[in-house]
Amino acid sequence: MEENKASLTGRLQAVKRNSGKSYGQIASETGLTNVYVAQLLRRQAQLKPDTAQKLRASLPDLTEDLTHEMMKPPMRSYDPNLIQEPSVYRLNEAVMHFGESIKEIINEEFGDGIMSAIDFYCSVDKVKGVDGKDRVVVTFNGKYLPYKVGAHGLKASKKLVYSQAGAVHFLFPLLVYSRIIICIKVKVCWSPTAYSCEIFRFCSTICSEIA
Repeated sequence: MEENKASLTGRLQAVKRNSGKSYGQIASETGLTNVYVAQLLRRQAQLKPDTAQKLRASLPDLTEDLTHEMMKPPMRSYDPNLIQEPSVYRLNEAVMHFGESIKEIINEEFGDGIMSAIDFYCSVDKVKGVDGKDRVVVTFNGKYLPYKVGAHGLKASKKLVYSQAGAVHFLFPLLVYSRIIICIKVKVCWSPTAYSCEIFRFCSTICSEIA
C-alpha cells in the first residue's frame, strides 16, 4: 500500500531537520532554487533522476525508499485552509492587488499571453533595504505563453465511424498547444425530426500532429 502524502511529507521534513540545513543551503548544493527544494520535500514536485544523486548527497538521511517515492509523479494539491496563514494570505493579496497592472505590463512587453506556472522558477531571497532593514524578494520566472487562435486552418485528422443507427463518431479538436492537438470524442445522432450532439468522452490521446 502506498504511503499517503501527509505521512511521506512528514518523513521528508524530518530528514531536512536532521540535516540541520536550510532550504538555501540544500539549493546551493544541488543547483536548484530554494523554493523548488521545498516543493520536492513537500511532494509538490517530482524528483528527477539527474537530481536524485545530488539531493541524497546533500541529505544523507534520505533513504532509497524515500527517493523512490519522490521520483513518482506527485498529486499536486494544497489545503484550502492554507489561505488563512498570514504569510500566504499576504502573498495572495499582493498578487491580486498588483495583478491587473502586472497583466497589463505583460501585454505591453510580450503581447496577448500569460506566464507559465509549469515552465517556471521561483525563489525567495533575503536582502537589505536602503534603510538597512531586511526585505523579502520573491521571484517568479515563467516562460511566456501566447494565446493561440482557436483551431482554424489547422490540419487535424478526423476519424469517422458510421454505425447502423446512423450515428457518426469523430474526433473534434479541442485544444491546440505547441504542435499537438488534443481532442475530445463527439457523437452526432440524427432522427427524422431533429438531431443532437453529445460530447460523451474526453480523449487524452494525442490524435494529430500539425504538419
